Amino acid sequence: MRLLIAFALAAACAASAAASTPSGPVIGSKRFTESYILGEILAQASGGKHRPGLGNTAILVEALKNGAIDVYPEYTGTIAKEVLKSEQRLDLHGLNRQLEPLGLAAGYPLGFANSYALGMKRVSAEKLSVKTISDLSRRPELRLGLSHEFLGRRDGWPGLKSEYALPQAPRGLDHGLAYEALAAGEIDVVDLYSTDAKIARYDIAVLADERGFFPPYDAVLLYRREAAQRFPAAFRTFEKLKIDAATMVRLNARAELDQLAFADVAREFLGHKAEGSKGFWGALFAPDFFRLLGEHVALVLGSLLAAIAVGVPLGVAAAKIRGVAQPVLLATGLVQTIPSLALLAFLIPLTGTIGVWPALLALFLYALLPITRNTHAGLTQVPRGLKQAGTALGLTAKQVMSEVEIPLALPTIMAGVKTSAVINVGTATIAAFIGAGGFGERISQGLALNDHAVLLAGALPAAALALVVHVLFELAERSLIRIPLSSR
Repeated sequence: MRLLIAFALAAACAASAAASTPSGPVIGSKRFTESYILGEILAQASGGKHRPGLGNTAILVEALKNGAIDVYPEYTGTIAKEVLKSEQRLDLHGLNRQLEPLGLAAGYPLGFANSYALGMKRVSAEKLSVKTISDLSRRPELRLGLSHEFLGRRDGWPGLKSEYALPQAPRGLDHGLAYEALAAGEIDVVDLYSTDAKIARYDIAVLADERGFFPPYDAVLLYRREAAQRFPAAFRTFEKLKIDAATMVRLNARAELDQLAFADVAREFLGHKAEGSKGFWGALFAPDFFRLLGEHVALVLGSLLAAIAVGVPLGVAAAKIRGVAQPVLLATGLVQTIPSLALLAFLIPLTGTIGVWPALLALFLYALLPITRNTHAGLTQVPRGLKQAGTALGLTAKQVMSEVEIPLALPTIMAGVKTSAVINVGTATIAAFIGAGGFGERISQGLALNDHAVLLAGALPAAALALVVHVLFELAERSLIRIPLSSR
């Protein structure tokens, strides 16, 4: 019981921390280098809180609408095509006219544009005489590796394929890994951001968009209208921030090529001293280690407690009530088939927020099956003779359940709880993609940078935590088995 109370307190602390009101604006960012850097610059300049790597445009916009964040860096073409679903090329005035009913606004131009483009290794492009996007239509054998968001955007692959009659079937690939895949010869064409530092590093030829398919992508801030009134000093600071294209390329290079942390790149830009790269051990035991550990543990324990509270009674009902077993086990099993990112994306509009609450709900749903199934299995495997013996001794049905069946089924139930706990330690890393924190935050940043040290600094603590949880539950299970039935 004391352990369960501790679980509840940990979950309550996590929820309380997530719900606390920051002194400055809450700034979001997407899962690519430039967005991480701009998010850090905005947060450090304004004294706000940065919620990094929240996913794609749809998730960030939903977070703006429900107040989970106040502002994030975006591009005019993306606002027009993805947020407003407009076929027109809108200036800031036109964007704001259509954003007003949503309670949003676009403004505070940052001073540079970051356009979409397609690129090839220069030596390959020259060899095949590919200079423009339309030239790709003559080369169906070329292998395209495109970022997942680009594959689904209105101003991405679907429209580009139609505009240029492109015959290729592209592969989905994380943008942070695309350049290395191109250099290794695994793909031939990638989508680019025009301010990517790796364009020059890998000697990539940018293919001309001769039909002008891509709209202008001027960097601006997309924000909640009321946030400008709530944080006037911060927005006055945003108005002074100016970054030209060459500077943005340099900032991206500091992160991607020099392996400098996003926060340090922002400090450097703002004129403060950067701490510099510290290698794997520095990344592992960075100042955010205990914060990430606390967030990760709270997510796992909070969701596990809720799953025990619901899953055990469900398992009992499945074992005791005729006709309930198959619907219950089928329903909990179906949840396991839903991809975690898809479930998290679905839960954001359902809960009206990003971060802890949708993450806890998703982890709770994933933890239900092992607990429910093992509770059902443990109870149905209790020998009928033992239950009859209890009845013959004068025990009521309720007493037979509490004094005979539950104690005998307890090792099986505990095995289900242990399985759910270990699974949730790993699954909780995905929660970082919607701002719930934990060690997945490092994994997300490592993917964006293709930085193996940062990736391992997130993956190894999560794996170690899973091992610790497994050992603790093994010890708890053995302790429970040693306790005599009469004292339970």
